[in-house]
Amino acid sequence: MTGGAVRGPFRFGDRVQLTDSKGRLRTIMLKEGGELHTHHGVLRHSQLVGLPDGSVVENSAGHEYLALRPLLSDFVMSMPRGAAIVYPKDAAQIIAQADVFPGATVVEAGLGSGALALWLLRAIGPAGRLVSFERRAEFADVARANIATFLGEDPGNHEIVVGDLVDELPAVLAAGAVDRVVLDMLAPWDCIDAVSDALTPGGVVLCYVATATQLSRVAEYIRGTERFTEPIANETMVRGWHVQGLAVRPDHRMVAHTGFLLTARRLAPGTVPPERRRRGNKTSYSDDDLELWTPGAVGDREITDRNLRKRVREAERAAEGARRASGTGDENA
Repeated sequence: MTGGAVRGPFRFGDRVQLTDSKGRLRTIMLKEGGELHTHHGVLRHSQLVGLPDGSVVENSAGHEYLALRPLLSDFVMSMPRGAAIVYPKDAAQIIAQADVFPGATVVEAGLGSGALALWLLRAIGPAGRLVSFERRAEFADVARANIATFLGEDPGNHEIVVGDLVDELPAVLAAGAVDRVVLDMLAPWDCIDAVSDALTPGGVVLCYVATATQLSRVAEYIRGTERFTEPIANETMVRGWHVQGLAVRPDHRMVAHTGFLLTARRLAPGTVPPERRRRGNKTSYSDDDLELWTPGAVGDREITDRNLRKRVREAERAAEGARRASGTGDENA
């Protein structure tokens, strides 16, 4: 896997992020004979070839661009999306809180647009294995193309399974063979029993959910199985700062709530966890409470079929260009 890890001078096939004097970003893939046309002039791709990362180039009208290879965080925020992405701030916490390590066997559901899969692939390294489950084939197509676009190839240690995790997981991975599971879906509690069978003792399950009602239900379900440690929940907020001379203050905008993270660890089979003393608050739910967990109530977002087909085409075009540039594509395709 080469995406995002390239060093040295720019060469044809590299993805380059250009920043102008107003901070506007443009990302291009360097091609022989390629040109970037704007109302400020023309920049030939060949002008960048041979320059090191962090160079400044001028176009035909004298407008300057700072040229850098995009970071993974840059790429995931601009790539075509079928489903909403996991933001970099949450991806970083998922890697840390789930303790995703090089060589780990990791299960992910759902795959979405592939943003989290890229972070997981980087964390597990070439010795690890990632199996991503996605119910919608169109989302899987977008994700597969996005991953190939960034890496320049389809990684051999990544398997995408189109289908329901509960049905497919036992056929793909043996019981107790999984180190980490990340569930990014509307109803993660539906998968907890299958996940508990797949996880090795001490393994971690992490659920990424958007709403407090989802968080409540999955926490109670995990407790009810008595197969896991006490769930731990949190959220991450990132506040930028304006720093210019003595003008130092928080930014007016911040990346606040995007989702909750809930983690728990698999107990050894037959282990009875110590009983936790809790204050007299409500710890169960009734039939009336179930109405709060309908797809609409927890914020399920539908994307139109027409829009999704467009995202698939955009992602696949970018992936094919990346494969050809890296020499792994089918030249006769």
